[in-house]
Formats: sequence, structure tokens, C-alpha cells
Amino acid sequence: MKPLGDVPWPPEQIVTDRLILRETKTADRKGLAELLSDETVQAFLGGPQHTREELEQLIPEDPNTRPGIFAVEHAGEFIGRITVQRRDRAWAHHVREEGDEVEIGYEFLPTTWGRGIATEATRAALGWIERTLPGEPVVLTTQVANERSLRLARKLGFVEVERFEAYGAEQWFGVLETG
Repeated sequence: MKPLGDVPWPPEQIVTDRLILRETKTADRKGLAELLSDETVQAFLGGPQHTREELEQLIPEDPNTRPGIFAVEHAGEFIGRITVQRRDRAWAHHVREEGDEVEIGYEFLPTTWGRGIATEATRAALGWIERTLPGEPVVLTTQVANERSLRLARKLGFVEVERFEAYGAEQWFGVLETG
């Protein structure tokens, strides 16, 4: 992951009707461990790399380890995260010749699925990106087999640029349509 450069971090909290997007904090460690060890959540991201118990030991006391990670809170509880980073020029698949586009990703606990929470949170993060980095192209990659993620990407206004093979699966690469 490549940080956002000169973007001040952490930003002020983003508040929506049901959610708060904010920097991660110590109280999020348990939720992060659950998110990162959940087989359903991690199924299209290479599977869990550690058990929940291992993650509870590995996640730093202050999990706010780098700019660009928004913790998503609902009713006072950590329920997921949105990552915003620069897509490294060395990686393949870009929408502009010089690369370095803004890339967004999202992960939410299964208990939140089907309730519009991912849509609400990701729209809020996209609004922050537009205010903070106006005019920057925003890209997203997801596995074609991840139907929920692909449906969300399209709902948010991402359009397919290309498909490619990576990590043993077909990937969908899209850009946020503007205008």
C-alpha cells in the first residue's frame, strides 16, 4: 500500500445518517481481528492469513498504523474499514499513463451485509476523496467472482476498464465515472 502523499491525516470524522468514518483506534483491535480472520470476508482476498487469536496479538495497541484507513463505526461499534491509497506506478493496470491513481477498497463484517451500510460508507469516503483530491481518478479492483463487491462497485458508479488474471483468479478493474 502506498500512502496518499501530502494529504493531511487523520481527517475530521465523516458522519452519515448511520455511520462514522474515522481513524482507527485501540478499541477497534477486536473488530479488526474479527474482520481480518473471517473466512467469508477474506474469501476473495486470499483467505485469512492469521487466526483471530493470532491477530489479537499481532495488531498493534494503536492500530492507526498508516494514513488512508477509515474505520467504519455503526452504533458505537467497529463494523469494517475503507482503505484509500495510491495505486503504485509499478503495478499493472492503470487508467492514466503515469499511474498513481487513488484506489479505494472496502471490507465489512458479514453482520452488516445487505443493509446498505457498505454503500453509505463508501459513498461518504468517495465524497471525502473528491473534496480532498478533486479531479483525481478513483479506481477499484475486485475479483469477478465476488458478486457483492462487484455489484457495489457498479452501484457506486465504477465502470469496467479491464479484466485480468491475478492471485489465481479473474480480477475486475474499474474507474469511477465522473460527470
